[in-house]
Amino acid sequence: MIKIMKYGEVPNSEIFARAEQTVNVEAIVTDIIADVRANGDEALKKYAEKFDGAVIDELQVTQEEIDEAVAAVEPKFIEILRKAAANIRAFHEKQVRTGFRIEKENGVVLGQKVTPVDRAGLYVPGGTAAYPSTVLMDSIPAVIAGCQEVVIVTPPGKDGKINPVILAAASIAGVDRIFKTGGAQAIAALAYGTETVPKVDKIVGPGNAFVAEAKKQVFGQVSIDMIAGPSEILVVADGNSNPKYVAADMLSQAEHDKMASAVLVTDSMQLALGVQAELERQLPLLEREEIARTSIDNNGKIIVADDLSAVIEISNEIAPEHLELCVDNPFD
Repeated sequence: MIKIMKYGEVPNSEIFARAEQTVNVEAIVTDIIADVRANGDEALKKYAEKFDGAVIDELQVTQEEIDEAVAAVEPKFIEILRKAAANIRAFHEKQVRTGFRIEKENGVVLGQKVTPVDRAGLYVPGGTAAYPSTVLMDSIPAVIAGCQEVVIVTPPGKDGKINPVILAAASIAGVDRIFKTGGAQAIAALAYGTETVPKVDKIVGPGNAFVAEAKKQVFGQVSIDMIAGPSEILVVADGNSNPKYVAADMLSQAEHDKMASAVLVTDSMQLALGVQAELERQLPLLEREEIARTSIDNNGKIIVADDLSAVIEISNEIAPEHLELCVDNPFD
């Protein structure tokens, strides 16, 4: 069961403690990257069999496989993907940057020229769950920016195939090529290139600790977005919030990974107890209950402060990856 902590009565070391990685991934990732650099496609196929239990003949997904996937996905879900893509597109179109030019006296010209990278590489997690939302959120900005080629790497299932919803989302988003490889080896392939996987200019997308470490190690050879994960959410909520919704939003991140962290900070002990009870009610309803349960029990916490100003201070100190405001006046 998730812990409830009263701010000021519990040591700050517990309040602000973060989940710690127990496996030393640095050396493992270093070896994988070196192997991929030396052995290319052969190494990618070897790791697909070792880590994913999949025997891969061809790393690149064929158009036939994409067409089969789109046909296999429920029409209603295709409609949902298209609607989500339209929403994401509308948002990111507002972010498009343009250059400027200033001409000064004596022929001096100053300015900034904004150009897209030639090739963007997108990592999409796939091992324990499928994330079509990640496909859309990764690839649509790259397409809008004008990248000449957008490629995806994602782990195959044990049958050697990519989850159909991933391929359907990629088709809707306008991805150019998709490759059956995941983990640190996929990041290495994007950074250095192999016989099949092209070298890219920038790598974006979330992943597990091995993916994050690989992105860290190849940074400089290639641009990256950020070092993300494990996934975390912090919900700031007042006493008027619905505990059912707060618990559901906390579980939306907890089910990602056993290392994920879901935190509620509130000024209401009544809400804290309500969310604690809701988490216990909702956990058994999840397909990924075991993962979410481990995350909630080990890394989740509910922090109760005296007032919202203290709640805000706690939130600022934790500085979470995802912040949600469930208060009457969120813009204030």
